Amino acid sequence: MQAPDAPRIEPLPPREWSPEMRDALAVLLPEHPRHPRPKREGGPKGLNALGMFAHHPALTRAFNTFNGHILFMTSLSPRQRELVVLRVAHRRDAEYEWTQHVLMAGDAGITDEEVERIAAGPGDSAWSLPDQALLRATDELLDDALITDATWEVLAEELDTEQLIDLVFTVGAYDLVAMAFRTFGVQLDEDLRK
Repeated sequence: MQAPDAPRIEPLPPREWSPEMRDALAVLLPEHPRHPRPKREGGPKGLNALGMFAHHPALTRAFNTFNGHILFMTSLSPRQRELVVLRVAHRRDAEYEWTQHVLMAGDAGITDEEVERIAAGPGDSAWSLPDQALLRATDELLDDALITDATWEVLAEELDTEQLIDLVFTVGAYDLVAMAFRTFGVQLDEDLRK
């Protein structure tokens, strides 16, 4: 199903953001992050997404606390996280999520060739066994809300308990983002169209 080609919820420009919204943004970056914020100068600002969230600062604060963990405190490596997020974005045809996370994937050491292979999924033999298992787990969670025993067995050889939990919550978080952005018609920002 095609997402709306215009915003259903018009993003608020930053000058209209409430003090509560500005506070809600602050919780995205935890005080002592495990993974640093990307150092990319002049990167996209995400104003259409943030402007949508600005309509509901209380929800934004709660979600940013959770998403701050996924982005900066997860026990998964940035590479593992971005493989999963990109697979969710591809499967959900979530253009905004895909475009934003292709940039983040480069920061996490994922090559352009690997980004292109995300669409092929876990069946592409060029993926390592652990990467195949991450992508397969993502597909299984999106399809059935359950990782199969066979996939779990491979993952459990690579990941510890915290990482296995973070994996499931990462898929869930970015499936939710895909639903929200597609349903609300969040459009690509000009700085993401470059």
